Amino acid sequence: MDNFWNDLYYDFHNTNWQIMLNWGWYIFLIDIPRFLILEIAVLIAHFRNRYFNKEKWWDARTKLWNEQPLVTVLVPGHNEGKHLHKMVVSIQKQTYSKIEIIVVDDGSTDHTPILGRSFEKQGFITKFLRNDIRGGKASAANFGLTYSKGKYIVHIDADSSLASDAIEKSLIPYYMYKNIGGVGGNLMVRNDIDSLTSTMQYLEYQQSISISRIVLSQLGIYKIISGAFGVFPRTVLERVGGWDVGPGLDGDLTVKIRKIGYTIKFEDQAVCNTHVPVEWGKLAKQRLRWSRSLIRFRLRKHRDIWIPNKNFRFSNFFSFFENVFFGLVLDITWLFYMLRIIIDYPEFLIFWLPVKYLLYLLLYSMQFLTCLLIVKDKKKFMSKIIYVPLYPFYMGYFMRIVRTIAYFDELFFYDSYKDPWNPQKTSKKADEFGA
Repeated sequence: MDNFWNDLYYDFHNTNWQIMLNWGWYIFLIDIPRFLILEIAVLIAHFRNRYFNKEKWWDARTKLWNEQPLVTVLVPGHNEGKHLHKMVVSIQKQTYSKIEIIVVDDGSTDHTPILGRSFEKQGFITKFLRNDIRGGKASAANFGLTYSKGKYIVHIDADSSLASDAIEKSLIPYYMYKNIGGVGGNLMVRNDIDSLTSTMQYLEYQQSISISRIVLSQLGIYKIISGAFGVFPRTVLERVGGWDVGPGLDGDLTVKIRKIGYTIKFEDQAVCNTHVPVEWGKLAKQRLRWSRSLIRFRLRKHRDIWIPNKNFRFSNFFSFFENVFFGLVLDITWLFYMLRIIIDYPEFLIFWLPVKYLLYLLLYSMQFLTCLLIVKDKKKFMSKIIYVPLYPFYMGYFMRIVRTIAYFDELFFYDSYKDPWNPQKTSKKADEFGA
């Protein structure tokens, strides 16, 4: 081991730095400016605006409480019986109480029907609906929407639970700003101690989801309201025809709303605790599904976003561009970049890989400290600091490889239409109609 570090030290002092910059330029010109400098600058602007808009926030809250609109909490799910009680309890404890709860069972084969009917009978939920034949999450959500009465629809996953003030805080933006078509809540991992897999996702959700969505919302290019927790005006959902067949239906819905001229906001103070995969294989399947949606919806279904016409908006264009460039383009470029090094300059890897790891470790450590400034449970977050050295491997290799596989699968084989997450009959229809 000593020889390894001595060799690395020797290479560090004797390498041609022009060569290193030639191979690693993207870290200094793209990754650090985008994922550190820009994020910090926008976060400062975000919290500065929040501080100076306190009075406006309280006025909006007063308007909400004066009106007290009925809110429908819509919970579609398949085989989520084990999570149902925790979700229902979290809704009952909300500070905003003018709520109806509609649970839609999408052809579950577990004990969801028994629990759902029991909760309805006891008055814990307003209505329990069931699709005897599974139709998919979009079908279940739209089924529940037809029975809802609320002015606002809160869509949450059955395996999620809300902080006690989550619904109230997610409604306030509608009384602060004009032309809001959707508000996304902030997601936190609740089963972070179950495995290393879930612990790494805890860090990811804090660093790459919470902060990233604050930044994108502040820049006006926020493009995915998570299906785990999103709030929509009923009239807007009806105007866009509700949810289309997924996977990726949450991002698809967000884009449909943006396309008809509405603004999307992210509310980091409205917290939803969600259950994440605890095994690497299951996590890979989930992310393959998520990543395929970039090709399916960004490059196919909603390709008109890229074409200047009477409905063209630069905010939508840049929203797609940011997503496709930092996702698809850089991931595929990374693949060819690594192959080129292996073929043309393999001896450089001995030096470059450790240096690259240290650079990304420094970057992620800075992001970790940034998160520490805004996360509520600082003690819990600090307990994860020992896992930060694993984060470059998790994000830089595991996630990148999974995403790259998903992109090629969808580009050449249309694998999103074969995913068992959605019933084949609905995927077939979606394929026929180009959805």
